[in-house]
Amino acid sequence: MENHGFLAQALIYLAAAVIAVPISKRLGLGSVLGFLLAGVAIGPWGLKLIGDVDAMLHFSEFGVVLLLFLVGLELNPKRLWSLRTSIFGMGTLQVVATTLAVAALGVAFGAPLALSLVAGMGVAMSSTAIALATLEEKNLLPTPGGQASFSVLLFQDIAVIPLMPLLSLMAPASAGSAGFDLWAAARAIGLIVLLVVAGRFLLRPLLRYVANTGLREIFIAFSLLLVIGIALLMQSVGLSAALGTFLAGVLLADSEYRHELELDIEPFKGLLLGLFFISVGMSVDLGLFVRVPMVVPGIALGIVALKVALLLAIARAFKLCGADGALFALGLSQVGEFAFVLFGVATTERIITKENADILNAAVAASMLSTPLLMILYEKVIVPRMAIGETREADVIDEENPVIVAGYGRFGQVVARLLNARGIGTTFVDHDPNQIELVRRFGQKAYYGDITRLDLLHAAGAAKAKLLVIAVDDKGAALSTARLVQAHFPHLAILARAYSRTEAFEYAALGIPAIRETFGSAIDAGESALRVLGHSAHEAQRLAHQFRRHDEDLLAQAAPHRGDVKKLITIGRQGRADLEKLLQKEQQAPQPAPGEDAW
Repeated sequence: MENHGFLAQALIYLAAAVIAVPISKRLGLGSVLGFLLAGVAIGPWGLKLIGDVDAMLHFSEFGVVLLLFLVGLELNPKRLWSLRTSIFGMGTLQVVATTLAVAALGVAFGAPLALSLVAGMGVAMSSTAIALATLEEKNLLPTPGGQASFSVLLFQDIAVIPLMPLLSLMAPASAGSAGFDLWAAARAIGLIVLLVVAGRFLLRPLLRYVANTGLREIFIAFSLLLVIGIALLMQSVGLSAALGTFLAGVLLADSEYRHELELDIEPFKGLLLGLFFISVGMSVDLGLFVRVPMVVPGIALGIVALKVALLLAIARAFKLCGADGALFALGLSQVGEFAFVLFGVATTERIITKENADILNAAVAASMLSTPLLMILYEKVIVPRMAIGETREADVIDEENPVIVAGYGRFGQVVARLLNARGIGTTFVDHDPNQIELVRRFGQKAYYGDITRLDLLHAAGAAKAKLLVIAVDDKGAALSTARLVQAHFPHLAILARAYSRTEAFEYAALGIPAIRETFGSAIDAGESALRVLGHSAHEAQRLAHQFRRHDEDLLAQAAPHRGDVKKLITIGRQGRADLEKLLQKEQQAPQPAPGEDAW
């Protein structure tokens, strides 16, 4: 019967996830909110399909541990060291400021000092699982705001070390007897040092030994053994299991087994994190919303608003402004899963009452529900408005060169590198301020501005330049620039990047040679394919040359009919037939002797 009950619960969890998450994603709400709502639906205050919430919550917290291990695998020690200012600067300020602010507000509203301090400690923690999962899902973790969020989350895990002994000091039953456990702190530090040393000298040989068995199942088993073992060791000395596994991931970030570990653990991480979010949703005591309808929502909204205000101030203090500052503030605005643990310990130590803990736990869960909604606000409202508000004046261009490159992306960079290597000066103009800043960090000079404006073309030296290379991403802007240059700078030659054959037709109609973005590389790939299939290098090169020439002639023939689809189809069919005959004739032609001109 127990097995039957376990299978029935597994079926309920899986069905809830499969139903709720796709609907949430389709509505643009994200997968995290889908899991949370699924938990609310099947929990004690929903359909009552699951009763034992706490057991599942503790089990599924292992998903957070796996998440931190995988994040650690993406960060080598050198890169982690580069985040030290964010980790210890922003992290310390955030934890201390939030704890003191919440405690002060609690006392101001008449709450006991002990309760206010405990609430402050819990509120200072953000949800590693929700914040990181949301940032990863939306591909925002690599951004400055995402990196700052990760740094503060990491410090919060470190802050667990002093917070737990502090609770013991606050406990009334042990006042004057517990004190700071110096031996426990020494054990914790010693274990971290041992983990670093073992990771450096023992983990890789062990992974190599297991990998040499050639059994994927054993490698997966060892991967899970490694993570679970480190998690239990860290918990045995009162440290965060997630912090320990994160350090293990960092130590293996440069390992040749990194990618194999990621592939093996990723499925377990995804399932357990989903289960964790469902458990959090089930833990929301909706009965409190009925019994004290204004208290829990009021506390949750107050917490989120306070944390957003404090985080925005911290972001500004560390020069994290605009959309990155907003992402940092909204991403960490919820209260984290560690608050459940902290409030539970505080209840056991009789620092706060169970009734207070229940209200705080409900507010924590409600704050977690707010994060996916705030991230939708960030994406749909804040980012577009800040993109408009952050527009700036064009840079003053203080040089004149024979070549102007409009658009300094991957295409424009290659063209410029070749010209610069030959000693030909180039002036770079791009409309993306982030790209400009990135280019400047690498020591290149580039200017911000809209190349479709006549005044900017004058400032860039179009009156004296010899060539304009159009490599901007906006197809409409590219064609507008070409027409503007032809009208006002007829002497200026133009080369344009074309994304497609249709766009090449437009440039052909203007008499501008267009370089199709993938055409050249595709011909190179075709030439290599011919060589792999047994053609000589010279024969493959000659066939590729004939193909290129024929296709360019066909493009010129089709360009005048770009609006007539039937005519284009006819030309395309005839072109394929002509090409087949041409290449057959070319293959039968006598091969020149080595060293002769092939053309």
